[in-house]
Amino acid sequence: MSGIIITCALTGSIHTPSMSPHLPVTGAEIAAQGIAAAEAGAAILHLHARDPATGRPSAAPRHFRGFLPQIAAATDAVLNLSTGGSAVMTLQDRLAAPAEVGPEMASLNMGTMNFALYPMLGRERTWLHDWERPFLEDSDDLVFKNTPRDIAQILTTLGRDRGARFEFECYDLSHLYMLRHFADRGLVTPPFFIQFVFGVLGGMGPDAENLTHMVRIADRLFGPDYLFSVLAAGRFQMPLVTMAAAMGGHVRVGLEDSLTIGRGRLARSNAEQVTKIRGIVEALGRTVMSADEVRAALHLKGAALVAV
Repeated sequence: MSGIIITCALTGSIHTPSMSPHLPVTGAEIAAQGIAAAEAGAAILHLHARDPATGRPSAAPRHFRGFLPQIAAATDAVLNLSTGGSAVMTLQDRLAAPAEVGPEMASLNMGTMNFALYPMLGRERTWLHDWERPFLEDSDDLVFKNTPRDIAQILTTLGRDRGARFEFECYDLSHLYMLRHFADRGLVTPPFFIQFVFGVLGGMGPDAENLTHMVRIADRLFGPDYLFSVLAAGRFQMPLVTMAAAMGGHVRVGLEDSLTIGRGRLARSNAEQVTKIRGIVEALGRTVMSADEVRAALHLKGAALVAV
């Protein structure tokens, strides 16, 4: 398959504003970077919101409304809203904005897991906000909760009731089997868009062997009914997504996953990362898919049915 999907995750809930001046925080910043990333070649924009006053991760629909209409008006990108939000949020909070918007796509973490961010404290820095350091420190006792009941609720609320399709985030081998379970229950149907996630402490390590093993097991569980994409945290981002592209998979980049563009160099924008990976995948002979090609491949409902 020569066509390749580039997803860009603009801001996330892991990195804090003190880590990079280029991390988009306000609605205007997220919108501007999302539009630029789409223009650079990202067909899917993976979206979180932040409180513009503090930069803290937010699930409030009003904060999503600070950038969704602008991105939708300026691009044809697929808007993929997070249902993960942040590990400190309740499921009700995490679903508030996606349930209101009814996006074409939503992310879905396929299991409960440790989600340790405290290793990022290793570098000395001046904190812009008083919440940042405790947020990272307390992650040594942090569990991201997505039980089978939670997953079923998300699939029902967003999938069955609102027609969304999913970016199934699999941080570990067990998450593939959980997805197979829900497919067997009839709560999800192919094609499955599976995002393998590497490098988060609590999930899979960023080893090439882990990627080949995940593909091998997914092949056995889902046959021809799935597409896989890869994201990797920090310095492992470009090497692993490049490997995914060479294997025939798809790629995700963005400041949610890595703040750098090269060793010791902060990325100045999400679009810079998209431009870099686009050059890499095209050099491998892959053709970057348009948003409408992605809609057809993933059986999405179309932007006209999204309440932005």
